[in-house]
Amino acid sequence: MGGLAAGIYGQLNGYDTSIFEQHYSPGGQCASWRRKGYTFDGCIHHLFGCAEGSHVYEFWKEIGAMPRELAPTSECVSVAAPDGTMFYDYWDLERLQDHLKELAPADAAPIEEYVRAIPSFARTDFTGEAVLGSRLRLATMAPRMIPMLKWLKPTMEEYAAKFRDPFMRRAFPLLEYSIPYSPYFLHLVKHAYAINKDIAWPVGASHEFAGSIAKKYRDYGGSIHYRQRVARILTEGGRAVGIRLEDGTEERADVVVSNADGRKTIMGLLDGQYTDARIREWCAEPDDETNWAVHVFLGVDRDLSSEPSAMVQLLDQPVRVAGQTADSIEMQMFGFDPTMAPEGKGTIKVELFSKYSYWKELYQDRPRYDEEKEKVASTVIEILERTHFPGITAQVEVVDVPTLMTWERYVGGTHGFISGPKKDFRAGDLLLGHLNSTLPGLERFHLVGTWATAAGALFLNAKSGRTVVRDICRRDGRKFTTR
Repeated sequence: MGGLAAGIYGQLNGYDTSIFEQHYSPGGQCASWRRKGYTFDGCIHHLFGCAEGSHVYEFWKEIGAMPRELAPTSECVSVAAPDGTMFYDYWDLERLQDHLKELAPADAAPIEEYVRAIPSFARTDFTGEAVLGSRLRLATMAPRMIPMLKWLKPTMEEYAAKFRDPFMRRAFPLLEYSIPYSPYFLHLVKHAYAINKDIAWPVGASHEFAGSIAKKYRDYGGSIHYRQRVARILTEGGRAVGIRLEDGTEERADVVVSNADGRKTIMGLLDGQYTDARIREWCAEPDDETNWAVHVFLGVDRDLSSEPSAMVQLLDQPVRVAGQTADSIEMQMFGFDPTMAPEGKGTIKVELFSKYSYWKELYQDRPRYDEEKEKVASTVIEILERTHFPGITAQVEVVDVPTLMTWERYVGGTHGFISGPKKDFRAGDLLLGHLNSTLPGLERFHLVGTWATAAGALFLNAKSGRTVVRDICRRDGRKFTTR
């Protein structure tokens, strides 16, 4: 996304640009693919920037992603108890409060506090202003943020401790992608943007979304070279001067921008020549932490249009799957977008926690690796069969199980899609417009994407391409334009 945006703003500002992409389609990790009539999406959960007039919407519009057909969803995520009880985290606040009080009548106080906190985040486009607006306007908005400061510290799990109802105490911490330590205020911000209709689903999934940006780039005269893997970034006298492809072809350039994995760019394509202690620390091998590591995609002969858009299924007994013990599984169900499956059928994506090392070891023995993927899929189908989807086993028509090794093979990240720098995302950098895009001792070179932002949000990584071209224009004495 950062590379596509850099290409667009480069063309807009009078530069001739070319993109070299190792894959056969644009977008990098913003990816979806087709299997026998079903679409499997590996990227988008909640897309920010869907409300016309918001800062992020206007940015998407600049780079060709908006306007487009959007499908609204009615809730953030739902949680299903083992006994079938459902917690729907509705976007509509009145509906949400009534529903929660019916679920947990003894928890009126934390429920009302939760529902009251959301509108305070909805009164301003603070995130859009911070990323794409003016600092002066941001400063004038700051006093309105004071009542929200108390929500900056607690995690989802810590707020859940306010509930007395056992189901709520177990379910609430999982509302942010099943990560209990996720900041509570991020959940409130997401709800607030949904109130303002700024969160929706792009019909056609990630491939269509990224494709519209690539089309805008080509319309502006840019060229994309697919299946072209870069083997080296060429440098002379402390300046980037071009690239060498795997086939030995060299492409000379005045500026080189990389949206590839930072470790492989800095330590591989540049031979680790342009580093300092800070950069080397960022490039350290990622910790082998348990994280999203494997998806199970199912194409099913089942109508999912009445199902929630996303759901966490709590289990009555822990299950061993993908080398980890799980007491819940999270999934997306795409019944709200009829383009995701043949008529009357549906697509389900189940996301599982695991470790990179687990799949890396299996990958050394491909029969074992394939056998484990089949086992994971079978376990997931069994769980769905005995919980929320009785009869689904006979309805499964397509199964696809990408792991971190799949992402590493197709996209090139150090640990699949868990490929950011070994540093924490800092909101202060976002507010001050800081972008870690350069390397010590190397001119005319920039990083974009996750390695410049340390963030996972799609619009932040796309916006990094805009920021880099603005910086290049400043250096060259050009007036930066977005039109």
